[in-house]
Amino acid sequence: MKNCNENIQKTIRLAEKMLDLAERGDVDREDVGCGVLYGILRDTGYRIKKIAVAEKAAHIRKGTWI
Repeated sequence: MKNCNENIQKTIRLAEKMLDLAERGDVDREDVGCGVLYGILRDTGYRIKKIAVAEKAAHIRKGTWI
């Protein structure tokens, strides 16, 4: 796989890890401040994943996803 495509895949996996951590953290949190932290982590994970998935789709359409 090309380095640029591998980096997109890694970004998607990282965003998924962020979402998992936000979920676990929210379940275990003990105060409102942690809720804010994990909410931001969750929102950011979704945004990053959305952009990375769109970029992957663009590479596939262009035929450069190799």
